[in-house]
Amino acid sequence: MTERGEQLVSSRQGFADSAARGTAVARATLMRVAAGDVPATFRLHRPPRILAFSKQDAASPGFRGAVQAARETGFEPVIRLAGGRAAVYHEETLALSWAVPDRRPSARTEERFRELAGLLADSIREVGVDARVGEVPGEYCPGAWSVNARGATKLAGTGQRLIAGAAHRGAVIVVGNSAGVRGALIGVYEALGLDWDPATAGSIEDEVAGITLERVEDSIFARLGELYELREMPVDRETLALADRLESDHSVE
Repeated sequence: MTERGEQLVSSRQGFADSAARGTAVARATLMRVAAGDVPATFRLHRPPRILAFSKQDAASPGFRGAVQAARETGFEPVIRLAGGRAAVYHEETLALSWAVPDRRPSARTEERFRELAGLLADSIREVGVDARVGEVPGEYCPGAWSVNARGATKLAGTGQRLIAGAAHRGAVIVVGNSAGVRGALIGVYEALGLDWDPATAGSIEDEVAGITLERVEDSIFARLGELYELREMPVDRETLALADRLESDHSVE
């Protein structure tokens, strides 16, 4: 695991041309970090309209109906890296991907969750929201390391994927258009047979009118820069080539 104060490669590079592309790049980065080919890498980018399903969702008898429901609301289904349940990305969200080397990744799972949730809560508080770490009863894709507003609405969800030699942390931060999240998930969760309360799906803009993606991005990177020495770099060609080969694994026919 990257130690505080160490160097961390950072990027705002996104891949909005393909729904599964961002996930494939995150997985390729994780694999190359584990192999020691690239250093710890943090990427915060703007995704296309995606309905991110877990492998658990894909094994559900209602999965095909959920995929159809997602597409009917204009969201392309993908299979993401982390577990949990279905989550939404759209043009007013930010997608976070953070891969770090770790010889014993399972030993520090909670530590990594705590660091990421704390980073996001601190960054969101900085823009004027009463942001707290914890699950809101009835939230979609529930988790103890979600970030919420006032203990009432979910603003960000987090997840992890562990492989030999490295760990990946992912997150979706809903900056605006919480109605779009609710609209996309209602039919999907009904098809999957999952109970949730749509009123718990919020956004930062619901709390701070006029907030922009740029303001939230800058706040996250400013907080990250207090913890690590950031070195901005684009995703390298070898990682992109590996992502090309992995992309079909995360697409849904």
